[in-house]
Amino acid sequence: MRIMFIGDVVGKPGRLYLKNNLHDLKIKHKTDFILANGENSAGGAGITEKVFLELRSLGIDVITGGNHIWDQKDIYNFIEKEDRIIRPANYPVETTPGLGSVLIKGKGGKVKLAVINLIGRIFMKAVDCPFRTADREVERYTDYTKNIIIDFHAEATSEKQAMGWYLDGRVSAVVGTHSHVQTADQRILINDTAYITDVGMVGLYDSILGVDKSEPLKMFLSQIPQQFNISQGKVLFNAVLIEIDDFTGKALAIERIYEIDK
Repeated sequence: MRIMFIGDVVGKPGRLYLKNNLHDLKIKHKTDFILANGENSAGGAGITEKVFLELRSLGIDVITGGNHIWDQKDIYNFIEKEDRIIRPANYPVETTPGLGSVLIKGKGGKVKLAVINLIGRIFMKAVDCPFRTADREVERYTDYTKNIIIDFHAEATSEKQAMGWYLDGRVSAVVGTHSHVQTADQRILINDTAYITDVGMVGLYDSILGVDKSEPLKMFLSQIPQQFNISQGKVLFNAVLIEIDDFTGKALAIERIYEIDK
């Protein structure tokens, strides 16, 4: 199977790019499943039900989250009823709404793919251990499929690399999100797990992490919080293509996509 995992979708520019291009990208790359991190898809912070449905209508099979998943309060109105949006599984299970993982089926229902969302602990708010949570979530799907994708939403590259090696041979791929900057370290690990430290983003190219440059610059110079804005302009599209053996769950290839919409 061929899976496209799209980096953090940032605001309206990212969504508009997907609206205009995702159909052709799916045909071009012959994808079976499309996954995307959508925690910044509504105005650059959080996600709403309207935006979720918009992304789903474009053919995105599962939308993953991260530390900004709760920024739009509308999330509480739909995350419990929708099973194609997931939040980090290592938030406290007893008190956190929504799902941390999901099992989806391909055409004909024969090929199954499990998608698990995790969040890091280094330079992030305190949450449950992502490594032990990964053990639990992977075990949950062992009897259903060997095809498992992990979105590890984390700040530190060391923590992401550690997760890749920790799960090597037990999952099909570990892809990092959160930094909005695509890394050039895609590879197949020793035991056939695809890995990349960060997929990147779909958002304004001439920006700071997808938002207009002026406000972040003011913040760094003054140390005073600023209201970030997102305007219009060229869009950067980052994703990875992962090819998996349907029967063994082993990764066969991983390829970066880095395109600038001119």
